[in-house]
Amino acid sequence: MKNKYILESLASDLKRVAIGKYRGSINMANRFLKEAIKRKQELEMENIEGYIKKFLNKINKNIEADDALMYSTLIQNYTQHKFS
Repeated sequence: MKNKYILESLASDLKRVAIGKYRGSINMANRFLKEAIKRKQELEMENIEGYIKKFLNKINKNIEADDALMYSTLIQNYTQHKFS
């Protein structure tokens, strides 16, 4: 259950990264990207599906806005499906 909340927060942070980059607010995007990376490290990876792990491994400091939004949506859908 711990992973659910971390993944939901991670998805929210990634969405804010995408919004910040689209709006040109790089400081905001970088702040939420740091939070997303920190949350990623809190996850218990052995309880997460393989395809989500691939997405999580692609979250880094050079993420594009489109990718951040896509990963946010995929992670959010995963949490709703897996934990409902």
